[in-house]
Amino acid sequence: MRGKYIEATEQYIDKAEKLMEGYQTLSEIEEIDVATSPKEEVWRDGKIVLYKYKRERPATVSTPLLITYALVNRQDMMDLQPDRSLIRKFIDLGLEIYMIDWGYVTRADRYTSMDDYINHYLGSCVDYVRQAHQLDKINLLGVCQGGTFSVIYTSLYPEKIKNLITMVAPIDFSPNDGLLFRWARDMDVDALVDNSGGIISGDFLNAGFDMLKPLAKMRKYTNLADMMDSKNKLLNFLRMEKWVADSPDQAGECFRQFIKEFYQENRLVEGNFKLNGEAVLLKNITMPLLNIYAAADHIVPPACTIPLEKHVSSKDVQTYEFPGGHIGVFVGSRSQKELSPTIVDWLKKRDQ
Repeated sequence: MRGKYIEATEQYIDKAEKLMEGYQTLSEIEEIDVATSPKEEVWRDGKIVLYKYKRERPATVSTPLLITYALVNRQDMMDLQPDRSLIRKFIDLGLEIYMIDWGYVTRADRYTSMDDYINHYLGSCVDYVRQAHQLDKINLLGVCQGGTFSVIYTSLYPEKIKNLITMVAPIDFSPNDGLLFRWARDMDVDALVDNSGGIISGDFLNAGFDMLKPLAKMRKYTNLADMMDSKNKLLNFLRMEKWVADSPDQAGECFRQFIKEFYQENRLVEGNFKLNGEAVLLKNITMPLLNIYAAADHIVPPACTIPLEKHVSSKDVQTYEFPGGHIGVFVGSRSQKELSPTIVDWLKKRDQ
């Protein structure tokens, strides 16, 4: 018994010493930088901005890649820090990269719809890149909800997209694998949107995501003491926390449509979804498709992503399993070593 007491005391002292070192480390950190890859604004419509990332050498893939992220959270996750950045890796491997920044909504944007986001904003960005490079078609990469948007856009305008890549994108909303999907089916989304003044708080959504795995957040903070003596580890932690905290509010009308027509009615794969009165048919997607899912994803489970291959008409389809979670796709070491080169090699083979 005395030995266990001594061991516990030593562990306590060790934790206390690390915390003291951590306070010193924190005092040395002046700023927490995220998304530091050089870029320039090339197009804007109100709050929506299109960025082009700067390159030191010409791209080795002739067709540019436009990336569209989800409305939830910020696209900075794809460029979190220099050594954990899909963007930097893409640039190093020869891609010309454009990225849509959806901005921060206010009450003035509460009636912004999926039609606005997909047909107008995403469509305008696609047309800008096409015109800037004098191309009929460009490559499109959609991430999470941005992947759903990209699939919808591509099904409506297949003549503008050369190669389509989807990453952890929800497509089939019928599986019961994810707690988020079960919750959304029972959500009174009309009451939620109407009683919130037409804007869904980013903090509210983050609280919901935390509830999907409540113990994971507890473990994250209890493990914080173990990294306090390392400035690099602490910076990694703080960058992630800054990204999580920087969660934009959502336009109520788009949120309402997305929950009702997809989570609750699964209209996309059922074939009865319309955007601005026009039928969205996944069979219209005929170009090469790379569909990436994360094996341990608890936000967009594999069963929601994999079925895309069954609904498109593309003959060239690759469904790629990433052995990690939803966030690991962007910042995990395997993302840098394996996933980024896989995406670039896939595009290079179809760059004709």
